[in-house]
Amino acid sequence: MRKLKLIWDFHGPDANKIAQHHEIHLKEYIKLENLNISITGTENLNAIHVIAFLVVDEDKMKPIRDALKPHRGQVYNDMV
Repeated sequence: MRKLKLIWDFHGPDANKIAQHHEIHLKEYIKLENLNISITGTENLNAIHVIAFLVVDEDKMKPIRDALKPHRGQVYNDMV
């Protein structure tokens, strides 16, 4: 089963703080909807670009994507 990483991009001097806060809301959504999602996080891409993300099974992606409206997505590779 392929996994997809749904990504929200944040830019600017407060990007890290905003991405961390967004991850809190992602975890709240997961709990509220009783979803079997255990991988969320943030990544600093550079000083002013930080992402928040969650990883979902491909077959469960569409309703989550439609509800949460990520900025983009990519295939998740857990071998990194």
